[in-house]
Amino acid sequence: MTNTNKLKALFVEFGLTQVEVAEQLHITPQSLNEKINNKREFWASEIKYLISLFHLSPERVVEIFFAV
Repeated sequence: MTNTNKLKALFVEFGLTQVEVAEQLHITPQSLNEKINNKREFWASEIKYLISLFHLSPERVVEIFFAV
């Protein structure tokens, strides 16, 4: 399960909107919103891109994308 608050905080930290991130992921803003809010799952390729975009450590990846 995605940690919604931590992921949204990254957007703010990097000065990106959900629309901008959705464009970079080649998905609609609605689709990204559903993924952020745990209504749909992120694909591995999307997580990989976000890891690169936000320079995430393995620990942060687990905190954000594999929260329990």
